[in-house]
Amino acid sequence: MLPVIFLAHGYPPLLDDERWVAELKGWADRMPRPRSVLMVSAHWEARPTTLGATRTVPLVYDFYGFPPKYYRQQYPAPGAPELARRVRELVRRVADEPERGLDHGAYVPLVAMYPEADVPVLQVSLPSMDAPELYALGRALAPLRDEGVLIVGSGFLTHNLRRMSLREGAPTPAWAAEFDAWAADALARGDVDAVIDYRRRAPGVDIALPTHEHFVPVVVAMGAAADGPNAVTFPIDGFFAASLTRRSVQFG
Repeated sequence: MLPVIFLAHGYPPLLDDERWVAELKGWADRMPRPRSVLMVSAHWEARPTTLGATRTVPLVYDFYGFPPKYYRQQYPAPGAPELARRVRELVRRVADEPERGLDHGAYVPLVAMYPEADVPVLQVSLPSMDAPELYALGRALAPLRDEGVLIVGSGFLTHNLRRMSLREGAPTPAWAAEFDAWAADALARGDVDAVIDYRRRAPGVDIALPTHEHFVPVVVAMGAAADGPNAVTFPIDGFFAASLTRRSVQFG
């Protein structure tokens, strides 16, 4: 049985950060090699749950204002049509968007983790921001763990771009540290109720998450991990740009 993971995916210049790339690559190398990857990224919301391309198509450069080299990045991972078939069997309502390539929340970490682009990848959308619904989606996808599929939630546990700081040595604000500590504790204890009810229970949630799409992939991941051996570890932690937590989670 493969683990389920949630990773802080970074933005395109992540791939120039030797430390972060090495952390992601080392993490991938310590896990069993997957037959395929099922990616749930913060950067694709579509209802019902929608499957991206099952063949290699161009990436989605869903960002702006970066140097031209970031729009030349390639990641020609094989499609995963068999995985798409299984998702259709497991999830009640599924749509298809066959021309939709991997967005930066999907391909940026994969470039670091599986740089040869030789692991088939299927991206699925977030069908809503409703935590109970997303936890149920994860539960539905859980059988894939026994089939060699690495289920990946990709986002950030804190994500307030207006409060980030690129000034070297900028301190982590209390609201970010407190939210990160709360999330780490709830995840480590496997407190499903707390994670699902994070909008009411987490300290500083309105500052940490002006919008919720970057947090909720961890809810999907937690749901997918619910029925297996789920020791929780944090292979990567710390902060980027003062207030974005780099905390990444491995279940199992």
